[in-house]
Amino acid sequence: MLHSCYPVLATADLPAARAFWTGPMGFESVFDADWYVSLRRGRFELALLDRDHPTIPAAYRGRSTGGMLVNMEVDDVDAEWDRLVVRGGLEALLPVRDEAFGQRHFIVAGPDGVLVDVITEIAPSPEFADAFAGSQAP
Repeated sequence: MLHSCYPVLATADLPAARAFWTGPMGFESVFDADWYVSLRRGRFELALLDRDHPTIPAAYRGRSTGGMLVNMEVDDVDAEWDRLVVRGGLEALLPVRDEAFGQRHFIVAGPDGVLVDVITEIAPSPEFADAFAGSQAP
């Protein structure tokens, strides 16, 4: 039986990653060591790991999580846009916009090139509606 499944982001700068995820992203630290941080926001979990730690196989040490995209679905993407970008000063790599596939979203970057896609589901356009399982679009 699976009890938990969550991403662990390898980072070159654990303090900066911790500050990003516990600051603007609103996670709470539930375990904090100098090489590993376990985070929680409600029922959602995320962890951070020093990318050079000996628990990582040697061939994979020193790699960051560039190319990683973390989706955060929220009730009101426009309120998050205001909080994170307008008032919070995070740089938007993709400005808030509606997508035909059923999302209103924007993208910011965290440490080590991790992209954070902040999303509110909206009704998809007719050409995407049938792509949802059971044709039950949001």
